[in-house]
Amino acid sequence: MTLSYWETKTWLSQIDFTVVGSGIVGLQCALQLRKDHPNARILILEKGKLPEGASTKNAGFACFGSPSELLDDLRMNREEEVFDLVQKRWKGLQTLRQQLGDAAIQYAPHGGYEVFLNEDKANFDQCKSQLPYLNDLLRPIFKSDVFSVEIDRFAFGNSHEYLIFNQFEGQIDTGAMMMTLLQKANEASIKILNGIEVRQYTSLADSVEVATNEFSFKTNQLFFATNGFAGTLTKNEVRPGRAQVLITAPIPDLDIKGTFHVDKGYYYFRNIDNRILLGGGRNLDFEGETTTDLATTPLIQDQLEELLREVILPGKNIAIAQRWSGIMGLGNQKNPIVKTLETRVHCGVRLGGMGVALGTLVGQELAALANG
Repeated sequence: MTLSYWETKTWLSQIDFTVVGSGIVGLQCALQLRKDHPNARILILEKGKLPEGASTKNAGFACFGSPSELLDDLRMNREEEVFDLVQKRWKGLQTLRQQLGDAAIQYAPHGGYEVFLNEDKANFDQCKSQLPYLNDLLRPIFKSDVFSVEIDRFAFGNSHEYLIFNQFEGQIDTGAMMMTLLQKANEASIKILNGIEVRQYTSLADSVEVATNEFSFKTNQLFFATNGFAGTLTKNEVRPGRAQVLITAPIPDLDIKGTFHVDKGYYYFRNIDNRILLGGGRNLDFEGETTTDLATTPLIQDQLEELLREVILPGKNIAIAQRWSGIMGLGNQKNPIVKTLETRVHCGVRLGGMGVALGTLVGQELAALANG
């Protein structure tokens, strides 16, 4: 790209802060930078035509962990670490709701459910026996019992007659959320350039030189908010995790409301606009799904359809309207990485599939690393 004098002067000169990635973390980082530095020149670079990654490709769960997920975490981590992470997820969700408003993100407090397949009865029995322990652990955060056992009123197939209910879980419209954040960025005079991929950066004495697929420029400080795409440039322990999704055509008289987790959270579904949105299946091919390729595969899509036909809506012939995938940022630990890489270069990545819950706080913490 050959830039004119006007383009260089208007968009790429005297940039104080450059944020890479226009997902929830990147936008929240830029908005916090504007709040902390009212006169700064702030630029966001986004490689996609729309925000890529998971911010607009997720399922829109306002969640913080199902019982089986939390019990798995407790087997691998200290109780204090799991408590702190749930607390951070919950705080992030409340901050997002307060910041944007429930109407703007179409927040619906329908609650969440964990569904147990017939072959997973042992997991249900274990989770049920541990509910008093989980409720006691989380009571300081929620001031009430989080989990309870309810009979399956949705008539799911091939599954246990009881579900575990989470009264504090909800759902949002992530497209509406992102539009609201983009509007706030525009109102805050934050420039966003789409179709621009950062290829490398070089730290200089008084700035950072950024080389993209189209041009190079200098910025005072650089912030990476690219989550699952962050591994190469930020040299962090972040690996991509592809999450495949499908959504049905509208279903007359759909009586399913809520967010639902199956098989320790490896599958998940919800209602939206009289449709079922269903995703997951990464556990069928961990190696193949460790990728940044935004494709779908027959292996996983066929399994999602089988779950739809045999469990969620048994006996019904449901048309599939769309399929897509998003890229999560995963690692050996579930805590996000928010740190300074070099004097003027910072990152906020590895949200572990909890971007809706963690994105706001991670973005704000990333902005707080700004120096000078």
